[in-house]
Amino acid sequence: MSHVKLPHDHGHLSHDLIRELSDDTFSTISDIFKMMSDEKRVRIFWLLCHCEECVINLSALLDMSSPAVSHHLRLLKNEGLVISRREGKEVYYTAAKTSRSEALHMAIEQMIEVTCPTNDSFTPSASYDSQIQIINDVHAYITEQVGIRYTVEQLSAKFLINQTTLKATFKKVYGKPIAAYMKEYRIKRAMERLASSNDPIVEIAAEVGYENTSKFANAFKDIAGVLPKDYRKLYKTE
Repeated sequence: MSHVKLPHDHGHLSHDLIRELSDDTFSTISDIFKMMSDEKRVRIFWLLCHCEECVINLSALLDMSSPAVSHHLRLLKNEGLVISRREGKEVYYTAAKTSRSEALHMAIEQMIEVTCPTNDSFTPSASYDSQIQIINDVHAYITEQVGIRYTVEQLSAKFLINQTTLKATFKKVYGKPIAAYMKEYRIKRAMERLASSNDPIVEIAAEVGYENTSKFANAFKDIAGVLPKDYRKLYKTE
């Protein structure tokens, strides 16, 4: 490369320094800055520098719609700042372990003077204890409102835990999947009501989350071995 003669030589800058970096280099840097021009996108990237999360949880954390979060994630992934993996039907995202991503992470934290969460916050034991507490909260929530049926997706969004972890940890703690556990819980509650009152079976069925009495009767027989009306007769006779 030939030496460039500047109109004014102030002795402060290597004359050829700017020529050593191509236009493409500066274009790449410019694209990254454009990428981080959106406040929500910066926040998503920063969160993913510290954890791995699904779209639903990110949506709940940032009060954004899932499509909007997915849009930002797609842009970040296209720039190589975010990576993803699939586990069953769930897709998890985290920041890429690259020098570019790590440098951007450091720059964000230096500019806003925020400190990374400590490593202790992310130890397996601490994480597992936190999951157990969330699962206990989920259990209290769904058993206190036994007449209402919640989907795994709704519980995941409310308690900020991804669906796969929610299902796996609930089964580990309570011995059964959520649906199977709640079916048995509802029927046991119905058995108590049948034994302690003369209320119509249809009302008791509705109280424990069954609007359809036929489905209630079938579920009851699966658990108790007899139909609701026969259980009441047996109990009253005894």
